[in-house]
Amino acid sequence: MRQTRRPLSALWPKPGAAARQYCRWNITRRLKRIGISMAVPDKQVYPIGGFPEVSILSAAANFLLRLAIGGRTPGGRDMAPPSGTTRSVRDLIDLLLPLFLTALLVALCIQLLLPFVGLLMWTIILAICFNPMQEKLLRGGWRPGRAATLLGAVIVALILIPTAIAAINAASSIPPLVAAIQSGTAHVRPPPPSLEGIPLVGGKLYAAWGQAANDFPAFLREYGTQLKDYSSWLLKEAGGMFASVLLLVLAVILAAVTLAYAKSVREFFAAVFTRVTGTRQQGEHLMNIIVATVRSVANGVVGVAFIQAVMCGIAFFALGMPGAGLVSLIAWLLAIVQIPGILFVAPGIIYAFSAHSTTVAIIATVWLLFAGTSDTWLKPLMIGRGLEVPMPVILLGVIGGVIAYGLVGLFIGAVILAVGYVLFREWLGRPVAEK
Repeated sequence: MRQTRRPLSALWPKPGAAARQYCRWNITRRLKRIGISMAVPDKQVYPIGGFPEVSILSAAANFLLRLAIGGRTPGGRDMAPPSGTTRSVRDLIDLLLPLFLTALLVALCIQLLLPFVGLLMWTIILAICFNPMQEKLLRGGWRPGRAATLLGAVIVALILIPTAIAAINAASSIPPLVAAIQSGTAHVRPPPPSLEGIPLVGGKLYAAWGQAANDFPAFLREYGTQLKDYSSWLLKEAGGMFASVLLLVLAVILAAVTLAYAKSVREFFAAVFTRVTGTRQQGEHLMNIIVATVRSVANGVVGVAFIQAVMCGIAFFALGMPGAGLVSLIAWLLAIVQIPGILFVAPGIIYAFSAHSTTVAIIATVWLLFAGTSDTWLKPLMIGRGLEVPMPVILLGVIGGVIAYGLVGLFIGAVILAVGYVLFREWLGRPVAEK
């Protein structure tokens, strides 16, 4: 009696005797259609899901070998042509053609989405970070559209406006500086005497700075090649700053739209992770790890660095430091990649002692040192909240991600290491307890 065909997925949860018998019959039947006979022992122990992997691989290798040698055995004897040889080739094409078309479709989709990867990443990151506020507003009776609009305005006020001011101020000050350097009319302040006392490099820096302040044309002739490369790099960075501000504007708009449909977006990603992991529980767990990691990095790394940059920027602008916006932006980037704060507050301290009175310089120094060291007590408070992964793993992912992928690698690196750490612990049989 012909057995009723059932989907193999229905047999996977319980690969018992009936499942093994059905798998054996179905695989043998399919292989016979393309001219391959496979003997499967009755009492063979099968791996996961009831599939006889070794026998399948052997039969597939036999079939490919027969196609390659044109129907002959390795010894040169003719093989008996199976019934339906033409059909076996047709079945092979029927098997490979859908796989090829699917791979082609996936490759084309990835190619079309590649120019928007950065925009989509920042959109998802902003939506994840501000989703808790969206949920609070919805519980308070707000409509999703109005709540998303309000959060979009909050994102603009907290992130977009300060970043745009610093980036535009820095970018607008670069072209005049480059023009002055190229024409030899740049005015350089004399170096502070304390610079010469710095070990190893202090003497050389003081001499070069002094030459640029006293005779800039001679300095330009001596270091013309280096200054030309530096000027080209500055102009390129100025254009990149304007592009980054535009990218951030688009990301804020898309993040607000994403927040308006947060429930549908969450269900979509939950279905994706469920499909990848196999169970709804594992999919939700993996998604919660990613969300917690992104929020932890946003609060404990980017947020703390932003606070430090704002505090430093206040001092730089109050001191009237040239290029205060550019220096503030550089301080923010250095703080993100975990550079010690003393390095990006040092220019402000040096300028304060060289251009202002001792009292003003001391006040600025205290303020800048406080801003540069504030991450030592802010990070432990903000990184470890609601996260299953230790803080060193997150910081290693942040630094490695920035080196590998740029600024968006802050989150990519941290997420990859966090997910890898949790999966590794579960593989060891010691799952991380949820907090």
